[in-house]
Amino acid sequence: MNRINPLHVAALLLVIILFLFLKVGTLKDELSKTNDEYHDTKTLALKLSSLKKIYTHKQKTKQKIEKILRQNYLKSAHLEIQQGKTSIKISSKAIDAKALKFLMNKFLNGTFIISSLSIKKQSKTSATLEMEIQW
Repeated sequence: MNRINPLHVAALLLVIILFLFLKVGTLKDELSKTNDEYHDTKTLALKLSSLKKIYTHKQKTKQKIEKILRQNYLKSAHLEIQQGKTSIKISSKAIDAKALKFLMNKFLNGTFIISSLSIKKQSKTSATLEMEIQW
């Protein structure tokens, strides 16, 4: 009677093996979820990195803004430009509608961080403009 029954040992081993298979299955599921999250995070990081490259070049942003503001089309707009350390403020008390459309097309289609924009209509052909662009 002091001997261990081999059927009990076999049943215990069978229960341990079943437990291990279930545990391995759940670990595989967790691993696949973690792998999917890793790929999503990697894709997001690549997108953020490319956006950072586009939006964080202070010199390039300044050059683009200066190039736009030097256009002959904007000479009649009498733009007032105030440059700060982190932004540029562009304002005009009376800007022609065509010049405003040209200016907005250039700034809204470009890669600029526009922190504030205010356009108020004065008449059918003119408006006031206040805009701040950050870099």
